[in-house]
Amino acid sequence: MDKRQAIGSWLSGPRAAAEDMGVDMGGHRGQALGLPESGPGAIAPLGRRFGALFIDWGLCVLVGWPLSGGDMRATSNWALAVFVVLSILTVGTVGATPGKLLLRLRVIGEGGVRLTLPRAVLRSVLLALVIPAVVWDRDTRGLHDRLSRSVQIRT
Repeated sequence: MDKRQAIGSWLSGPRAAAEDMGVDMGGHRGQALGLPESGPGAIAPLGRRFGALFIDWGLCVLVGWPLSGGDMRATSNWALAVFVVLSILTVGTVGATPGKLLLRLRVIGEGGVRLTLPRAVLRSVLLALVIPAVVWDRDTRGLHDRLSRSVQIRT
C-alpha cells in the first residue's frame, strides 16, 4: 500500500483516506446523535459556526469598547466577559446567539431537547477557554459541546 494512501492527501483529508482503505467511519456526521445527514436539524457546518462566532465577537467588541474607556487592551477583556454573558443568556433561553440566529444555527441538547441553563453556563465558560472548542470529535463537536451534551444544528 502506498504511504500517501494510508496517510491521506491534504485535499481529501484523513477521513476520506480511511474510508478508501475500508475503515467504517460510522456514517454521516451526527448519525450517532440521531441527526439527519443534511438540511434542517443536521450538524451545523464549520463555516457557518465560525461565521456566527465572528459576528458575536464583533458585537461583543462593540459593547466592550465603551466599557473599557477606549483602552484597546481592556476592550478584549471586556469583550470576552460580554461574550460569556451573551452566550449564557441567549443559548440558555432561545438556543442561539445573535450570530447563530443570523446564520440559521441553533444549539440544542443531545436528544433534541432545549439546553438547560446550567449546561449553557458550562458550555459558555468552556468556550471562553478556547482549548475545549478546538478539540473536536468525529461529529465536529468541540469538547465544550461534548461536556455540556449539546450540539449545533442547522435550522
